[in-house]
Amino acid sequence: MKLLHKDIEKDNAGQVTLMPEEAEDMWHTYNLLQVGDSLRASTIRKVQTESTTGSVGSSRVRTTLTLCVETIDFDSQACQLRVKGTNLEENQYVKMGAYHTIELELNRKFTLAKKSWDSIVLDRIEQACDATQKADVAAVVMQEGLANVVLVTPAMTLLRAKVEVTIPRKRRGSCTQHEKALERFYEAVMQAILRHINFDVVKCILVASPGFVKDQFITYLYKEAVRQDNKILLENRPKFMLVHSSSGHKYSLKEILSDPTVTSRLSDTKAAGEVKALEDFYKMLQHEPDRAFYGVAHVEKAADALAIDTLLISDKLFRHQDVPTRSRYVRLVDNVRDNGGNVRIFSSLHVSGERNFMVSPLACVQDKPGPPNPHTLKE
Repeated sequence: MKLLHKDIEKDNAGQVTLMPEEAEDMWHTYNLLQVGDSLRASTIRKVQTESTTGSVGSSRVRTTLTLCVETIDFDSQACQLRVKGTNLEENQYVKMGAYHTIELELNRKFTLAKKSWDSIVLDRIEQACDATQKADVAAVVMQEGLANVVLVTPAMTLLRAKVEVTIPRKRRGSCTQHEKALERFYEAVMQAILRHINFDVVKCILVASPGFVKDQFITYLYKEAVRQDNKILLENRPKFMLVHSSSGHKYSLKEILSDPTVTSRLSDTKAAGEVKALEDFYKMLQHEPDRAFYGVAHVEKAADALAIDTLLISDKLFRHQDVPTRSRYVRLVDNVRDNGGNVRIFSSLHVSGERNFMVSPLACVQDKPGPPNPHTLKE
């Protein structure tokens, strides 16, 4: 994401002009948009024209519209964002107040205006425009006949390719069909890796499977790399790391990132840090329940008592359409940060935030005498 222009007044009203450069930027934009915002962007409009003879024709024209946002639709698989609203500035093609849907496009700038820019939204822009925060972890989660190639970015978990090949069973006296199918499967997975993983950016590629599937695949990968003299694979050989997983499905990714050997290797990546923070909270809840708080009322009381060491919160809460509710969560985050606490905002499309029960803030309080446990207080 590129920040082209920023104009925010002292009362926090103002506008920014941004240009999305890759699919993940659409997810960031989705989190920036709220109902009631003003969005100005280039779009296609179908226009009907009537000639002097009375015949009616239609054509598609490109024009720039400013909409008052009413509906926001994000497709997480295709990373496409559509925004529907009413036109605020009349032009030769669209009347004032007419409805239109803008589909935001990569490498086309848009201007977003808000009556109030809060700290969470400004942090989101900073994160989206930070060139270092890209997909630094890739994973190939596989089992016999099934493989998922996944990119783990700081904001979301992107399924880039799913490889499925039917593997016939071994027959007595002949394994030829089984071995040929396995070879086709491994070849398809190798091509998916070369097509979807940018080795210049990715620091580590996790290859995970139950049993010995991962070992057989890596043996095949290196043998083919030598045979084909594939310099990309040969030069990046140290980036591959073999890990055990219970299955070849995407949900096994959380289990993989929780593995101590993986977290030590990925200590400098945001993905591993978020998974570890969540695991630490659940351990604390089990062994030191007096220091683990959940539920917005209890967490707010701990924050008011300056007792929070780490606050875990889902970005889903900041997309709440009720302004007072959203403002409540923003104040909570600002309060914790102002008092020296750590805040981790989990993406609902990230492997660490894909748990359905991340519907309220979680907090770990400091390990020292503090306020009475809010769990014992009446709300």
